[in-house]
Amino acid sequence: MTTAYTPMVQQYLEVKRQHDDELLFFRLGDFYEMFFEDALTASRELNITLTGRAGGMEEKIPMCGVPYHSVDNYIAKLIKKGYRIAICEQVEDPKAAKGIVERKVVKIITPGTVLSEQLLDDKHNRYLVFLQEDGSELCLAAADISTGECQWFSAAGEERLMAIQEQLFRIQPAELVAYSGIVNWENLAAWIKSKVPECAVSVYQEEEGAPQYFAQHFGSDDVADTLVHDTVEHLLRYLHVTVKADLSHINSLSRIAKEQFMNLDATAVRNLELIKNMRDGSKRGTLLDVLDFTSTSMGARKLRNWIECPLLDLSQIRSRQDAVGELLTNVQMRGNLQDKLKAIFDLERIVSRIEVGSANARDLVSLRSSLAVLPEIKSLLRYCNSKLLQQLCEDVHLHQELFTTLLAAIVDEPPFSVREGGMIRSGFDLELDELHSIASDNKTWMQNFELKIKEETGIKTLKVGYNKVFGYYIEVSKGQSANVPDYFVRKQTLVNAERYIVPELKDFENKILSAKEKIEQLEYYI
Repeated sequence: MTTAYTPMVQQYLEVKRQHDDELLFFRLGDFYEMFFEDALTASRELNITLTGRAGGMEEKIPMCGVPYHSVDNYIAKLIKKGYRIAICEQVEDPKAAKGIVERKVVKIITPGTVLSEQLLDDKHNRYLVFLQEDGSELCLAAADISTGECQWFSAAGEERLMAIQEQLFRIQPAELVAYSGIVNWENLAAWIKSKVPECAVSVYQEEEGAPQYFAQHFGSDDVADTLVHDTVEHLLRYLHVTVKADLSHINSLSRIAKEQFMNLDATAVRNLELIKNMRDGSKRGTLLDVLDFTSTSMGARKLRNWIECPLLDLSQIRSRQDAVGELLTNVQMRGNLQDKLKAIFDLERIVSRIEVGSANARDLVSLRSSLAVLPEIKSLLRYCNSKLLQQLCEDVHLHQELFTTLLAAIVDEPPFSVREGGMIRSGFDLELDELHSIASDNKTWMQNFELKIKEETGIKTLKVGYNKVFGYYIEVSKGQSANVPDYFVRKQTLVNAERYIVPELKDFENKILSAKEKIEQLEYYI
């Protein structure tokens, strides 16, 4: 009886030991596979077939899997149910591997760190909140990695828990991580479960020697409040450990200035039906529903934030009213502006996906389409009189160089995958054009080669062909096979013919296959 698991299963178990709290999606070829308890869980939650795999022991181990190209849909379902997902990829070329292909976890997806469009609500931020307490002070740090926003709030004294609860209810986080040691943690966790039921909750355990990120993100460590600094630092550490990517788009930290806007507690927000109605929790019939005629996802999120945080400063209120008043009276300008804004995609989230390395060519086309209308938007705002609209006009940067590059580089309708080519326009890169020429001229080359071989051998009926199984070949009928030269190497025998290969044809085959692989690699690099 075998007493040890196979090398592949041992590799899986070694990775899994480091990710006990996550469902491990283990890449095997074109599938992500799950084994043991993870397979049982995923099979049940996703309603997919549970199978078994020989793992070296007497009994087969439980296994289920999903295709890599549709994995986002399955991950979205699991995240909605509160699971954490660890993505383990092949980080070595299988052709070059001398044993088991090297694999490692490249990212961890949690409810508060998702970037998938299937899970993001266009009109609502998706916040991850970190909570920490020190003595009589309780601090909250919140980040939305899909937009790059990061903010903090702290409260002290006997009312600190209530103040934090007000902010949590307003923010409606997708995930809350608490630093161990919060005095009223059990009561707070129960409150979150009751008031923000979709929020995933966990407790943070600090790792020794963890890197420092605060200054890297915000340019300085100069924060007067030590607890604020530490809370934001722990939030950043958690994000880096999970996302495992460049998060440089999180580069501005702001304080939730409670004194600048009207503070509405959970009861007031619910009873006034500002964002959600009291019947079914939907937007229907709320103040947001009445006011929301926004043309972009970014505008919808901004409007929601304004409703949740009514201004108190009279000068700010008047400045906003002046801008609204001008847009209201200038019907033609407002209509033109709305038309242009409808062509703007969600730039905040596109840029975030680019930063963390999860964007595809379609995101770049959306970015290009959005940049294309900026000159017209800036032109419409140029003649506005209100100070707020004038300031907005000055703040609009056209990024003409970037737009020109994207226009020259990316085809109009690129594929979804960034690994299969077909994204880059002809004429953008000389090396890529040469590779395409090699790959596309194979028919002409084969015709010329066939004529050449017929003249050299005197066999006028031979044919040069290709199929996916045997590659390129020279086909000679059985009646002419005795006349083939010595340098012809038999490749395949058919009922009425023989197929051969010669060095020149083999070199061409390698060149064609190599060109296709290089095209995919070069397009991905570009």
